[in-house]
Amino acid sequence: MADKYNMKNPAVKRILQEVKEMQSNPSHDFMSLPLEENIFEWQFAIRGPSDTEFDGGIYHGRIQLPAEYPFKPPSFMLLTPNGRFETLTKICLSISNHHPEHWQPSWSVRTALVALIAFMPTNPNGALGSLDYKKEDRCALAIKSREAPPKVGTPERQKLIDEIHEYMVSKAPAAQDNPTEAHEDKPKNEEAEAQVNSHNPESLPAVEEVPDQAGDRIVEEQEVPANANPAGIEAPREVQSSVSRNQVLPTSETRVHNPKPTTTLKKSDDRVFTLAAIGLTIAIAVLLLKKFIKSTEYGAVFFNGS
Repeated sequence: MADKYNMKNPAVKRILQEVKEMQSNPSHDFMSLPLEENIFEWQFAIRGPSDTEFDGGIYHGRIQLPAEYPFKPPSFMLLTPNGRFETLTKICLSISNHHPEHWQPSWSVRTALVALIAFMPTNPNGALGSLDYKKEDRCALAIKSREAPPKVGTPERQKLIDEIHEYMVSKAPAAQDNPTEAHEDKPKNEEAEAQVNSHNPESLPAVEEVPDQAGDRIVEEQEVPANANPAGIEAPREVQSSVSRNQVLPTSETRVHNPKPTTTLKKSDDRVFTLAAIGLTIAIAVLLLKKFIKSTEYGAVFFNGS
């Protein structure tokens, strides 16, 4: 493959390095390789994250790398129906060409796939290219996704898709076939989320935010509806998560409302103290008045007469 391309080209050199790394360090959670005739186009498949409605699913997609890669971001497209992202549509992520301002040259195809897996179970929040199917529908699509790879593109593309699908089926058991093994693989998906959940635009959960290995943050971009509260959404995002934002909001609301009984109690205490102070002031004034009257001649006559 290297003989067909100009190795002095920075993009070609970087892509071939990533191909070599992907082949020498394969993952059970994803697989991706470029076309033989065009290394700027990659076919990939990811495994649905464990303990979610995507568990056991195998989801194919396409990555298109720009000529300026890695200095400009790639585009991503899903080919397998999944209920989370539209198919044959470029999805909007902070690691995609929709938001080149967020792209970091240190990110790679592997980083992007880890991010995509982490985004699967998060709330779409109206992000471009996102879907929000019911869990039972997503489970049905996950089971169906294992039956056969999508039929898309030229024979060369289809051959690569078939090879990737065969590999993923052998490495990713169906959720109902081997639940024990699926549970053991949970730390892998947690690690994937931990690598991505930092820079949460479609979100990282709400999206939900998770730093990748280089310390940069990868997020899923969210579209803000006209009647939505923009304060609840982080712009290029911050994967986020979607997850922490929904959990933090009730906590902060509780903190706001809890002080009310305490404030009422303090007001009652203040009134008691105020009344006590007024009573004490009056008593002191009376005592002083009596003392003054006794010290005067009129006071002496008054008290003697009585």
